[in-house]
Formats: sequence, structure tokens, C-alpha cells
Amino acid sequence: MSALLEVKNLRKYFKNKAGMLHAVDDVTFTLEAGKTLGVVGESGCGKTTLGRTVLHVIEPTSGDISFEGSDISNPTKKELKHMREQMQLIFQDPYSSLNPRMSVSETIMEPLILQGKLKKAEIRAETKKLMDTVGLAERFENSYPHELDGGRRQRIGIARALSLQPKFIVCDEPVSALDVSIQAQIINLMLDLQEARGLAYMFVTHDLSVVKYISDDIMVMYLGQMVEKAASDELFRNPRHPYTQALLSAIPSLDVRNKKKRIIMQGEITSPINPKPGCRFMARCMYASEECGSPQILEEDAPNHFVACCKYKTMTQN
Repeated sequence: MSALLEVKNLRKYFKNKAGMLHAVDDVTFTLEAGKTLGVVGESGCGKTTLGRTVLHVIEPTSGDISFEGSDISNPTKKELKHMREQMQLIFQDPYSSLNPRMSVSETIMEPLILQGKLKKAEIRAETKKLMDTVGLAERFENSYPHELDGGRRQRIGIARALSLQPKFIVCDEPVSALDVSIQAQIINLMLDLQEARGLAYMFVTHDLSVVKYISDDIMVMYLGQMVEKAASDELFRNPRHPYTQALLSAIPSLDVRNKKKRIIMQGEITSPINPKPGCRFMARCMYASEECGSPQILEEDAPNHFVACCKYKTMTQN
């Protein structure tokens, strides 16, 4: 099966007074239709910037992006407009992402109006259909964001993202601002929509429990770089990179008899501004040596399991 989305050597740098901030640095991955790629890492690792760069919300510094076999690395205005219909974004904060002066129906209608393909009656009918699809009762169509709870606001954001019938959606921590019980409802809604519509998701989150539940593959990022990528079950069963191991050790366990050994990361976080060659996790890694100062190459250690660490073989033997 050919990939829906292909990203090769994608970079996004920001210039500041101190130099170049490497927000996304040489990231490569593919995503098939109907699948979910989870992107995890600490705050500031570049996962949100990666999603927005793929969508051209912010323009990449370099690299190649291909969607359905077409190169969209440097799209024209016409290509970008068509791309916007196929690739959408669900925001982290469902309140700040909505216009407080627009009602629920007006918010969902807006993309359809801007698209200009449907008549007014068709737009109203499609809006009601979308509200029903995401579980918003018809009585809320004239309500405003401040009158609704977080779960309903996020359902509006999902309906808006679905309005142009996209094939790929970047989900930027879509449940992090919600209560746990509401999180489960939204995640299950997204899974149902994926099955019904064949959607592909890039699911950006810092919540490892959530990402395991929804993802087919998981990419772990650290300071702009991909350090490990594998199928969800494989990553949790056999994490290779010491950073991944530390992240997984922090997941709370309900098993009080068999307490999990927590890996505490020591040392200072390396600056993402003009970073030196070599492993950026080196300053916090218990296995670090002089060898880690050389560039780390992402290698396939097992089928579909990639890791950028020269020490992982030593770790598995100890």
C-alpha cells in the first residue's frame, strides 16, 4: 500500500538573537490512509511544530512533503487551497480555537461557505449532519462557545475539521485540556470517525497512556529530532532509546505489588539553539560516552522499529 503522507528530512529552524533554533531537525516518516501516527515527547520537543509544518501553517526551512503521491513541499496558492480541504487540524485548546462571536452552526458552516461549492440550503443540511456525527444535539446550534463545556467545544472543533471531508488530520493534543472521562469520549469518537471515513491521524500528545490506545505507530521526539519509532505495542514492550525508556517508566501503575522502577533523568537539557553534532540526549543519559558525541543515525534494529542511539545494544546486554 502506498503512503498517504510522506515526509523526508523535514527541518524547521527559527532565527533569534542567539542563533538558529532547531525546532524540527531532519524528521522522516510515512503515514498510510486510515492509520494513526502518535508523536510524543516532552514540552518543547517540536511535536506541535512538526504537525503545523507538515500542514504549512508554518513554512518548513527545508525537506520534502508528499501527499497522495504529489509533492506539496512548496505549494502554490491554488495547491494550498486544495490541500487545506484534504489536510486539517484539531487544536489543543477548544475554547481559544473558536471564535467567541460565532455560534456553533456558524463555526461549522464557515469552511463550507469559504469553499463555495454548496448552496445555502445544502450548507445548513451538511452542518446539521456534522453536528449529529460528532454528537452535538441540534439544540446547541445557536449556542456560543462560552455556554458549552470543554467536551462540546472540542466536538465543534472536530466537526469543523471534518466539514471539508479531509483524508488527514493533525490532532494537536486534542484531549489534554479535558477531564479524563471526557477524554475517553473524544478519543472513542475519533476512532469511530477514523473507521467510518478512513481518516489518517497524526496524534500529537505528551500522554503516553492515550497515545498507546489510539496509535498504530509511535514516534518519539527529543529536541526536534526523532529518536525512536515503532509500532505501538512494540514500543511499549521493547523500548530501545534511553529517553523512551525514561518516558515509559513515568507512566503511573495500578499494580501496587509490583512497583515499576522509575528512571530519573539527570543533567541539564541541551539548548536547541545551534546544537552540536551528536546525541542531544547525551547530557541526561546514564549510558553516555564519547561515542555519543558523533552524529546518531536512525537505524532499523527490528522490522519497523527504528532507533537513533549508538548505545542501545549495550543497554540490552546489561
